Amino acid sequence: MEYRKIPHSDLTVSAICLGTMTWGEQNTEAEGHEQMDYALEQGVNFFDTAEMYPVPPRPETCHETERIIGNWFAARKTRDQVTLATKVAGPAVNAPHIRDGKARLDRKNIEIALEGSLKRLQTDRIDLYQLHWPDRQAPLFGQRDYEAPEVDDSVPIEETLQVLADIQKTGKVRYFGLSNETPWGTMKFLRVAEEKGYPRMITIQNAYSLLNRTFDGGLSEVCHQEGIRSLPYSPLAFGKLSGKYLNGARPPGARITLFERFVRYNTPNADEASAEYVKIAQEAGLDPAQMALAWVTAQPHVASNIIGATTMEQLKSNIGSIDIQLSGEVLKRIDEVHARFPNPCP
Repeated sequence: MEYRKIPHSDLTVSAICLGTMTWGEQNTEAEGHEQMDYALEQGVNFFDTAEMYPVPPRPETCHETERIIGNWFAARKTRDQVTLATKVAGPAVNAPHIRDGKARLDRKNIEIALEGSLKRLQTDRIDLYQLHWPDRQAPLFGQRDYEAPEVDDSVPIEETLQVLADIQKTGKVRYFGLSNETPWGTMKFLRVAEEKGYPRMITIQNAYSLLNRTFDGGLSEVCHQEGIRSLPYSPLAFGKLSGKYLNGARPPGARITLFERFVRYNTPNADEASAEYVKIAQEAGLDPAQMALAWVTAQPHVASNIIGATTMEQLKSNIGSIDIQLSGEVLKRIDEVHARFPNPCP
């Protein structure tokens, strides 16, 4: 396993991060524990979750993933071996059942959310606490364009950062990060933190894959210039880049098969681009999923690539992608496909 230090922190994390959002929905608690056992054995020291997990978010399963992880910590006594990241939900975009649909990034909500996560995770601290999405109108979850709000009732970033500063002083959170954030939002958080002496955001977790390289249009420069590191999610675009959905296939038990709401990666040119990337991998003697993951992990702004799996076979393959080095010819062909099908899935 490869390890990378996150600037402006003392965190050194594995280049592969274990994503957990299927536990409690597509995976049982026992399967989640098996995944964590294997990942830790392979040197993965970084786990990512969220208060709203599993997905798709439902009132009946809300918070279940954190509870599963907490039970594993209690049973295995492994808390000190893991860098633990979780997230606080913003306004009720995808989870209207959280705090009765009144979730915001204000003091009351953040403090309630944090205490709930600590209890479920059976820990006294969170290593990286992330704002799951902005508390303002911004392009989210596949939206391409910004639309100015008619009325801005967002919680000011200054207010959110004040709460985070107070939380950090308690020792319950070590560091903070962003998620599903824009270049403007990221720079605003950094500027206010510097001006007011509030905690600095050290990571940003956005969707990033061969089908969605929009991060590189602005946020990659922010990462380079400001010393932030990215934690890409959906590096396989809901499994599209494995090739399992090609030609209209819908494998039993797969996420897009099970849940019609997941349409983010069912866009024009997505299948064509996926087929081209799969072809590149096969002609190079590579597993398509491992090629796609290796490409993400190798990007200079990436601290850790968040992988997820519903089977142990998938998990072993995804973690094994850390050993894949892509040749110059493969990288050249990948960029040629990107030029033909730029970001079909935002």
